[in-house]
Amino acid sequence: MSVPDKIRKREQETPKKEKICKTCGRSFAWRKKWERDWDVVKYCSEACRGNPPAEADAALEAAILGLLEERGRDKSICPSEAAKRVGGKDQRRDWESLMEPARAAARRLVAAGKIVIMQGGRVVDGSTAKGPIRLKLR
Repeated sequence: MSVPDKIRKREQETPKKEKICKTCGRSFAWRKKWERDWDVVKYCSEACRGNPPAEADAALEAAILGLLEERGRDKSICPSEAAKRVGGKDQRRDWESLMEPARAAARRLVAAGKIVIMQGGRVVDGSTAKGPIRLKLR
């Protein structure tokens, strides 16, 4: 009885589709430097890898969802409203520093399928949107 020759399996190539950063919620594409470990890459940059979402980020996500639920499905909010709720309305400097984290929290909620980001009355990609945006329940 002879043993059949082993047939080597073809190595599967990892699909090079876009991913969503765990910190900022922006989409990022495959890069040559990530070729060997694309399957485990979670962050778009070293800055995001060094600053994973913290308590303030969870509070911003909760504030966004809370404000949207209070207003109803047909209404939208600005990310500044969530920043004001978390940072306090009294000191402008307190909530202004939360504006970019509020936009990042919104992008994470979009990735989770809970809300949509709108600009000019149309749904847009939050990772490429520039300028004023509105947030609405999905």
